[in-house]
Amino acid sequence: MTEQDAETTLAAGPILFARGADDSVCRMAVVVVTRAGAPAPLVAVEDGVAGGPQCLARLFDHAVWRVDLRFPVRSTAHYVVNGRRFDVATDLRGDLAIAFVSCNGQENGDEARTHEDRDVMWRRLEAEHARRPFALLLHGGDQLYADEAIQSHPEVARWEELENDEKPSVAWTGEMEEAVRSYFFRRYLDLLRQPAAAHLFARVPSLMIWDDHDIFDGWGSHPPGLQDSAVALGLFAAAREMFLLFQLGAAEGHLPDTCADPTGRSFTQGAHFPGLTVLLPDLRSERRPDRVMGERGWAGFERLLGEAPDGARRIVVSSVPALGPRLSLVEALLDFYPRPQQYEDDLRDQWQSRAHRPEWRRFLAALESEAVDRASPVTVISGEIHLATRGTMDLRGGAVLHQLVASGITHPKPPRAMAIGLGLLSRLGESPLKGRRIRLRALPGQGAVYTADRNYLVMERRAGAWHAAWELEEHGRTPALALD
Repeated sequence: MTEQDAETTLAAGPILFARGADDSVCRMAVVVVTRAGAPAPLVAVEDGVAGGPQCLARLFDHAVWRVDLRFPVRSTAHYVVNGRRFDVATDLRGDLAIAFVSCNGQENGDEARTHEDRDVMWRRLEAEHARRPFALLLHGGDQLYADEAIQSHPEVARWEELENDEKPSVAWTGEMEEAVRSYFFRRYLDLLRQPAAAHLFARVPSLMIWDDHDIFDGWGSHPPGLQDSAVALGLFAAAREMFLLFQLGAAEGHLPDTCADPTGRSFTQGAHFPGLTVLLPDLRSERRPDRVMGERGWAGFERLLGEAPDGARRIVVSSVPALGPRLSLVEALLDFYPRPQQYEDDLRDQWQSRAHRPEWRRFLAALESEAVDRASPVTVISGEIHLATRGTMDLRGGAVLHQLVASGITHPKPPRAMAIGLGLLSRLGESPLKGRRIRLRALPGQGAVYTADRNYLVMERRAGAWHAAWELEEHGRTPALALD
């Protein structure tokens, strides 16, 4: 089969998903989408193992397939899909590079943007991979901006316009469900076929966790009248179904072993690699205005922390930053307004919200315990805020927790006033754990605490030492930041 023939048999993909690695084997899964009636994909791994193709779903005249892969540990490994070869780095024992992206879209009109403008940073990331391959691609949330799902059916659009106390009056029908599911499915296929991103998805194994825009803006932080309405729950169910397929490479009842909760109530994940564990707590599935994670999420996250080897670096992907400015003051100001304000759900989304303070302390205390009691360095990476920044928290015994924020890879940069305002708030300081000072800091080479550029983050381990650098659309590459 020629390369051109191979491409025409696939509607989208291949998409690689990381499942962990050790000194002898690297585990992944590959997902491809075929058109209805097309045969199952033919997948092979040189000197490795490719399982039989599993059909995860048949929907909207397409089939979604997954094949589990086991690669030998080497620098030149590859796999083949329908005759086409894809090189992949599988030796994670020594020097390696990890890319982190978030906020791959915008709230309105994302489909109308041209690839020339929209995917500037994806093309840069693709070119960097060609120079020095990435071992992992981490996605910190808002991989899909699904806010316009509310326009996929007239009744859903009407629901969105109602006051919150009127929203429960709208029933969720089968026709609405199919329209919304079709929207999510089409949007995922469009994103997975974007040239630069598709090139990387096929060659760099991903670990992904979702955030609100993968569902709809502010999911979990809205009042009960909205959150518990039939339409909101229907939107969530459709988003969850497609998240499983295209961000986990999974289906209901068949989650990968990287997921801590086999019931799927929480999609908290963890994967182990030589000298490194990546943890992705799910801050959306169980979210409510008064909580970030429910019992399933917390139990899974704390269990995965406990299973990580002593001394191995922990990279924790927190979809909203764990260290940030004193947003509780803004919340207090909004209390003077009688009606809900536009950004109240955005404030409740943050760990720093007054409603989440006990959980924020629990989260930071767990990370401190890893860094200090188990002598395992911890780095938190996040997106969500459409700005680039970093922070540090002083820990017991002189250790330091690093927070790196990269956002977003395609989302337009916000107004400069937003960066200035958050920078002013950051001066007030915030210390939820007594004696553990938090500081928000400028990126290396930048003067302001927050940088308003589209960007992505690169973490590298060289000769055992870890560094991070941001690629900024307008300002270029930052100097490397030492993390040890």
